[in-house]
Amino acid sequence: MRSCVPQPIVLSPAVRGFLTDPPRFAVIATSGADGTPHQAVIWYRLDDDGILINSLVGRRWPNDLQRDGRIALTVADSDIGDERTVTIQGEAVVCATGPRALGDIQALARRYGTDPRVFDGLERISFRIRPRSVHGEVA
Repeated sequence: MRSCVPQPIVLSPAVRGFLTDPPRFAVIATSGADGTPHQAVIWYRLDDDGILINSLVGRRWPNDLQRDGRIALTVADSDIGDERTVTIQGEAVVCATGPRALGDIQALARRYGTDPRVFDGLERISFRIRPRSVHGEVA
């Protein structure tokens, strides 16, 4: 019997390259409890298991994702006139809390050129996005 849940897709090498280097910001969209959309600009990291994102516990978007894991993530090139962009729709699941999530944000801070110590002592939560669809142009 086949599952009704779509399997995560494999990102093409071109999309993986665009999402990996150089570090770019992403905009995520989540749904509030009443259905209203919420967007946030975030750091992210692509790895073999999906896309890792991290937040301070108690913010709106992680609360949205814990209730409803559906998410859209868009990454655009910051160069003026460059139309390269990728939008990924998928499901986000909690993958770390506590010291492991703190380690995740510290690794993201190093990736984005920020002192990781600024996050010491903060309660963090990490999510893994499993892509279900990819749209955009990176060629």
